[in-house]
Amino acid sequence: MYKKTVAELLAALADRTISSVELTGLFLARIERHAGLNAYITLEPERALADARAADALRLQGGDAPLLGVPIAHKDIFCTEGVRTTCGSRMLESFIAPYDATVTARLKAAGAVLLGKTNMDEFAMGSSNETSYFGPVANPWDTGRVPGGSSGGSAVAVAAGLAAAATGTDTGGSIRQPAALCGITGLKPSYGRVSRYGMIAFASSLDQGGPMTRSAEDAALMLQAMAGFDPRDSTSVDRVVPDYRATLGRSLKGLKIGVPTQFFGEGLSPDVRHGIEQALDVYRGLGARIVDVELPNSRLALPCYYVLAPCEASSNLARYDGVRYGYRTPGHESLIDMYKKTRAEGFGAEVKRRILIGTYALSAGYFDAYYVKSLRLRRLITEDFAHAFERCDVIAGPTAPSTAFPLQAKTDDPVAMYLNDIYTIPVNLAGLPAVSLPVGFDRLGLPVGLQLIGRYFDEPLLLNVAHGYQQETDWHRHFPPEFE
Repeated sequence: MYKKTVAELLAALADRTISSVELTGLFLARIERHAGLNAYITLEPERALADARAADALRLQGGDAPLLGVPIAHKDIFCTEGVRTTCGSRMLESFIAPYDATVTARLKAAGAVLLGKTNMDEFAMGSSNETSYFGPVANPWDTGRVPGGSSGGSAVAVAAGLAAAATGTDTGGSIRQPAALCGITGLKPSYGRVSRYGMIAFASSLDQGGPMTRSAEDAALMLQAMAGFDPRDSTSVDRVVPDYRATLGRSLKGLKIGVPTQFFGEGLSPDVRHGIEQALDVYRGLGARIVDVELPNSRLALPCYYVLAPCEASSNLARYDGVRYGYRTPGHESLIDMYKKTRAEGFGAEVKRRILIGTYALSAGYFDAYYVKSLRLRRLITEDFAHAFERCDVIAGPTAPSTAFPLQAKTDDPVAMYLNDIYTIPVNLAGLPAVSLPVGFDRLGLPVGLQLIGRYFDEPLLLNVAHGYQQETDWHRHFPPEFE
């Protein structure tokens, strides 16, 4: 059962092949058995089983809900009432959220059963899940390699059968890149489609929550429950949520897939390139047309992002000062000393690095040279996508330049680490939706991910294009051999 998709589990629950209590117990047992992956920070076994019993009782009474009885996990960045919410940081190690994030509340209302909170890079800052205060997460395809980040714990939970689905957040690729490295499907919705209320902020103009699942159909089911306007979030868009599952299965004949020449230059692994080319051949077989498009300013996305995101992080993380909540240093001589020591002891190295970069770029002498110039570059990158979509319906390319790399291989070289997001960051800067899906393996047996990018709020088409590929192939059904 742990290998089945959410759609298949819902069918099994509906026809009483298995109960939610049995299914939840199965996942909890697997989490305990494979604790070495370090996918979870906090487990909620008693709560999960109680919710599962309630789901079974509701089903017996003839009640229903879109995800009734399905065990899922939340990235530990979503506030969950009464449950520890750490954001992977010492700063929030003991923080018990007093309310539910909108995403948490909506999935609860949809009947999903919460197994626990997954590990993540500290405050979502990282591409390998090695910056977590609670230790690195291991990739189930090779436990000596990274799962990607920052939503690495969620990706591993789904890939290794430790949850039927999970939530993640994506600021510069943090859903799609770990999805690619772990061989699952990860969807970053359009900015404003999913509420950010109760989602601990990293970079407010870039962060977006989304689902991490085994298939595009499952992503549609999860997004259906997560999406929608929220008056408590000023960045939430008041727009009707379509039936994402209803459009799956439509013909791809005549679909125009744009392939940016800039995504296939120096730095792309030959194995990844081969996997993407094979995937495009599948789409040709389905009647799609492949056309060349240009994203000339995409090469500027990385430096643009690593000015804007740290600037916003510097502002958002100023609230962690030891006064109101979170970690407070036990020894201090004055208020200023408490501020300094609390932040020095509570934040990890990567978070400090980004705060310092952001504070520097926002300072009076450098604001125009760095922050304002980056905003202008962001506009150019957004316009590039608009021009590209005049020639195509979706854009395709690699999710990451390589497959999963060894643990600690890039921890001493921040620039090399940042380059892992080179293909995903432009999407966040433009606020577009994108999905990563598995399209094969490299010579070491590690998953390769294809990224599909859509127009604003065109998730239905994006999911249908991903689903069409998965109906023709079975890469999304492959499972890490050591975790069968």
